[in-house]
Amino acid sequence: MILFIGIVIAVWICSVGIWWMLSSSVRSSDMEKIKGRLLGTSKAPKKKSGEQTAALFQTEETDKGQVVNRLLKKYNLTQKLGELLEQAGAKYNPARFVHTCMGFFIGGYVMWWLFAPGVLRPWGIVVAVLCGILPILHLLRLRKKRMHAFEEVFPDALEFVARSMRAGHAFSVSLEMIHREFPDPLAGEFKRTFEEHNLGLPLDVALQGLSKRVVILDVHFFVSAVLLQKRTGGNLAEILDKLAYIIRERFKLRGRIRAISAHGKMTSTALSCIPIVVAILMFFTNPDYVKFFFTDDVGNLMLAGAIGLQLLGYLIMRKIVAIEV
Repeated sequence: MILFIGIVIAVWICSVGIWWMLSSSVRSSDMEKIKGRLLGTSKAPKKKSGEQTAALFQTEETDKGQVVNRLLKKYNLTQKLGELLEQAGAKYNPARFVHTCMGFFIGGYVMWWLFAPGVLRPWGIVVAVLCGILPILHLLRLRKKRMHAFEEVFPDALEFVARSMRAGHAFSVSLEMIHREFPDPLAGEFKRTFEEHNLGLPLDVALQGLSKRVVILDVHFFVSAVLLQKRTGGNLAEILDKLAYIIRERFKLRGRIRAISAHGKMTSTALSCIPIVVAILMFFTNPDYVKFFFTDDVGNLMLAGAIGLQLLGYLIMRKIVAIEV
């Protein structure tokens, strides 16, 4: 069994390596052709105009032709996963992220099979699934951290836009000035919005793209206020000042609620960890008593029910102390 798993891992690594080398060579050759066309030093034979247009507008996804990209596109997951990676600020594509999850899945299964006791080896698939989920949890944590950093300085950015508009600058110019005055990720998102609008995209479409990349309710309020003022008129600077005040007050109230509900969160975590710690201690002190849950069919059902009820109780306790403002 170990030899078979080793062969599977070796074949997977070789396939990924061959694909990476081929895709890198294709991309480098295409870049050389494009540079040659731009500089006028291309030695490639002339093609028809239709073929040249197709080559110039060929996308990176078509060049790669990956199996993972085809599967993601088949199940309509490419856009969702791409939006999640973009919201988290990750620099890799969806196919590479799926390969990372597969690597964690295989690595977790192999490590569990090699180092776990013989009685616990059938649970290797569960451990492998949990290891495969780890990159997704890390990505969600990065997105939450990035959105929190954006939300902290967002009211200051709105007040800055309002002051710059009172000073005589246009709204689009004020968006570009945010890039020089504020840190990332807020600066990068507003710079992208300004560049999209500067390159010909309508302002409402660029702002709607910002609201899709930054999944925060305050950003939706900002985009709705700007689009409404654009259609009906009004003092946009005053609107942004009031919106910044409301966002800052909501942020303060949310901090107070977090401080009050911290005791409930600690209690839920402690109550959920007690059964796990007791099970680990029993496994070292009286392993024969614990093996019943892994060797007997009734024990397996009892263990699955206990884990399910424990997770359900933890989610209920977290839902009780989670208060949205």
